[in-house]
Amino acid sequence: MYLRHSVRRKDGKTHTYWRLVRSVRRNGKVVQETVAQLGELDAEGRAKARALARAMVGRASQRALFEDRSCDATAVPVHLNRVRLERGRSFGDVWLGWTLWQALRLDEVCEELLPEGREEYAWSLLAAVLVVARLCEPSSELHVAESWYRRTVLEDLLGLPSESVNDDRLYRALDRLLPHKTAIERHLVHRLGELFALDYDLLLYDVTSTYFEGLAARNSLAQRGYSRDHRPDCKQVCIALVVTREGMPLGYEVFPGNRVDVTTVEEIVQTMEARYGLADRIWVMDRGMMSAENLAWLQKTGRRYLLGTHRGDVKKWSREIAQATDWKTVRAGIEVKLCAGPDGRETFLLCRSAERREKEKAMHERFAARIEAGLGNSPRTILRELGRIQSTDVVLPLADGSGREMRLRCVVRPDKAQALLLDRLGLRLPERLRPPSGITKM
Repeated sequence: MYLRHSVRRKDGKTHTYWRLVRSVRRNGKVVQETVAQLGELDAEGRAKARALARAMVGRASQRALFEDRSCDATAVPVHLNRVRLERGRSFGDVWLGWTLWQALRLDEVCEELLPEGREEYAWSLLAAVLVVARLCEPSSELHVAESWYRRTVLEDLLGLPSESVNDDRLYRALDRLLPHKTAIERHLVHRLGELFALDYDLLLYDVTSTYFEGLAARNSLAQRGYSRDHRPDCKQVCIALVVTREGMPLGYEVFPGNRVDVTTVEEIVQTMEARYGLADRIWVMDRGMMSAENLAWLQKTGRRYLLGTHRGDVKKWSREIAQATDWKTVRAGIEVKLCAGPDGRETFLLCRSAERREKEKAMHERFAARIEAGLGNSPRTILRELGRIQSTDVVLPLADGSGREMRLRCVVRPDKAQALLLDRLGLRLPERLRPPSGITKM
């Protein structure tokens, strides 16, 4: 059953009459049969009539998304050639960001840390703008003020007019937030643990960098150093980040751009423990943090760690890596094995990857093909270059006479002689030519 209406004009007035109808089949045709005449109904009357129809039929209709059951929208004529879009604004991602901001209770924390003063709009609102913008469309504060904010519904959600959001206020909001960095991090760690049941028994630590366009003369941390962005011409800062095994950030620190990664380990570990307390954690770091001093300090203080070791140490474990026993599959194509260290104080976690093995096999094949192509195209040049290397490194039995087939047998030690030969041939040795293997220190 459903409602139908008819429009009648009488004495210059328009009257809408409603009736409850049902569809029935008669003589092979479907016709509408009037069940009850309802007369003129307001929105509440139509809602009650629809509920009555559902009760009579015994079925509940599916409710539409965001349906307002308090009223019933009637059809109205629309001139499609006159339809236009005005002030279109994004909603979904901004609404999600604002909901997460409230779920993390950052609105409450910012209101507490940034009390209202003589400013017209609270700094906590501008902090929300900065965070939601970073989530939805990472860009500069200038872009947020001049473009992004006006294209979203944040103005309606926050009650913050777009003309009050400018780059000067956003930068000042960052300055207001910076002194409360530690308090905000502690709150987030506690709140994230409540929402997602996170544990902090294993922490991953690494360092990245970001560079500045310009002189950055007033930034004492901006220095030239190793650029991960391949911009050695620009000053940069190093950002040290600590995350959980799920990837949730626990804390970060900013170091001068010329700070070497290996020198930050002790400071970061002590900073995190001072902030969140001592615990029996495992620190996971790559080989860039590996040094004898760091190992000695970690062992002396009784901290547990998992460090990537230098590539040269792989040679010491070639026999264990080649053995097919005691390997445990942790996921498809990845196998690990525990081995006691030579001095008995450390345990090494050996890793091998089937995909890495195939990749390096292909690298070997491509490199060999390039060597063979070079030997086939210009044998005299190759022979001349090989002759420049010490005779103890190369054996050259050659066929005598011109016009006859030349045969070359070359034995090169896998050390400096090989590097010299490749350099003179204008070739570059791939980074990894040995059988795929990995080694990690614990």
